Amino acid sequence: MPIGDCCKLDVVCCEAEASIAEVAALMREHHVGDVIVVGAGDSARIPLGIVTDRDIVIEAVAPQVDLNLLTAGDIMHAPLTTIRDCDSFAEALRTMRALQVRRMPVVREDGTLHGIVTAGDIINILVSELSTITGVIMEQPAAERRSRP
Repeated sequence: MPIGDCCKLDVVCCEAEASIAEVAALMREHHVGDVIVVGAGDSARIPLGIVTDRDIVIEAVAPQVDLNLLTAGDIMHAPLTTIRDCDSFAEALRTMRALQVRRMPVVREDGTLHGIVTAGDIINILVSELSTITGVIMEQPAAERRSRP
């Protein structure tokens, strides 16, 4: 299954010049733990970096930096590692594990943002698939009894 078929398409984005307060407000408003930083005025949304809730705590709040002095561009992780929408679910999982990241932007062939996949998304997909397999295993004896009296 291509990762582009199962990633979230409603990605929350900001420009590098956005203040930390603006980024935190976006996270709160959209109930997410990350914001993708895109180029200024970039209608195609080319991802440049990512800011996570943890980044805000580690880079700004804990060291007691004046939040008005920092922007998303100051604390974002860049260069940003992405995965192509046509890459497999398994490839996304391997890449996230190798890089030890829990979130990964999904891009189209031209580099524009398509969506985002998170560890939580992957767990939900795996749980659903395992539930389906479990149902087959549990129902198989009854189906066999019905077909072979």
